[in-house]
Amino acid sequence: MPQHSASAQDLDHLAAGLVACLPALSRALERQVDLTYPHAKPSEAQLALLRHVETHDGVTVRAAAEALLMKPNNVSALVTQLTEQGLLERRPDASDKRVAHLHLTATARQRIGEVQQLMRAHVVRALGALTDGEMDALGSALGALTSLERRLRHSTR
Repeated sequence: MPQHSASAQDLDHLAAGLVACLPALSRALERQVDLTYPHAKPSEAQLALLRHVETHDGVTVRAAAEALLMKPNNVSALVTQLTEQGLLERRPDASDKRVAHLHLTATARQRIGEVQQLMRAHVVRALGALTDGEMDALGSALGALTSLERRLRHSTR
């Protein structure tokens, strides 16, 4: 376990700041995308599933639910919605027809790419308005935030 000299009060202050800032940052970015993206944007849960299927092609509903820390019936409902929207394909398993494997459609791959590019462009524009010191601080914090996300993800299992 890493050693640090932060007091309990410092940790609490940092935690409160992150809990307030990170969702607000995400919402601000979503609003920017909503204003400029020409297609209906999937919900955050739908996007999470699409991103997971993108990196784990052929994943099952159960495995996706475990990875996303969601209930299988909720993921199944998302799969139904995304299938109806033409963004996801559900293919039966060759040996067990009760199991379905999930695959992105060509449309989903294109739209995910478009949204990712749009998000990066908005962030690049906002980063351009920061000072060199702020940029350095964000660069240094990126690794720590990634580590924090991994620890939070694994602590819920």
